[in-house]
Amino acid sequence: MNGRQEVYALRNVDNHINRGEVVVIIGPSGSGKSTLLRSLNGLNTISSGQIWIDGVSLTDRKTDINKLRAEVGMVFQNFNLFAHKTALQNIVIPQTIVLKRSKEEAEEIARTLLQKVGLPDRANNYPHQLSGGQQQRIAIARSLAMNPKVMLFDEATSALDPETVGEVLQLMKELAAEGMTMVVVTHEMGFARDVADRVIFMEAGQIVDEAPADKFFAAPSDRVASFLGRVSAAPCI
Repeated sequence: MNGRQEVYALRNVDNHINRGEVVVIIGPSGSGKSTLLRSLNGLNTISSGQIWIDGVSLTDRKTDINKLRAEVGMVFQNFNLFAHKTALQNIVIPQTIVLKRSKEEAEEIARTLLQKVGLPDRANNYPHQLSGGQQQRIAIARSLAMNPKVMLFDEATSALDPETVGEVLQLMKELAAEGMTMVVVTHEMGFARDVADRVIFMEAGQIVDEAPADKFFAAPSDRVASFLGRVSAAPCI
C-alpha cells in the first residue's frame, strides 16, 4: 500500500430531473457542482454509478457518447466560442459537423436563433467585437441550434460584467418559460428564487439538501441559511 487515500469528487449522488423542470444547483466552492454538471454531459469520466438521459445510459459503453452529448446543451462560464469565426459561423459549424445539416439549413436556423437571443445584427461580428453578455448569448444560441433535450449552465454569468448579467439571465428565464429542461449551477439567488422549480444544495461532493424553490428559500436549513447569508453579504465587484 502506498498510503494514499482515494478522494471522490462526487459521492452518493442520486437524483431525478423531470422533463421541462428547471433545477438550480448551489453550494460553496469545491462542493462538486460543476463536476456533477460536467458528468451529465460525459465531459468527466465516471468511475462508478449510472447516468440516464431520456432512457439512454450515458455510462453504457455501447452508447454513442457524441450523439448523446449533442442532445445535452452545455453553456460554460467562459463562452468557448471559436475566436476566428463570426457569430453566425459559431452557430452554423456544430450543426454541419455533428448534425450533418446543409450549410443553407444551418444558416437559416442560426439566423432565427440570433433573432431569438436579440443579436440579429451581430451575425458577422467576431467574438472580440462582442461584449461578454453578447458572447454568452451566442454560446446559448449555438447550443439551442443542436435541438437539445436538456440545457446545462455552468456559472454562465459569473465571468460577465454586472451590466450584462441581466441580459443573459433574461434569456435563460425565457427558455425556462418555454419549457426547456434546465440544470443550472449559479450564484444568482434571485434567478433561483424566480425561475427554479427545485433547488439543490451541494457540499463535499454530496447533495445535502433540496426542496421546491419556494420552500427552499422560505424555510432553509441552518446550513443553507448560513450559506445564503454569506452569499447575500458578499461584496459586488
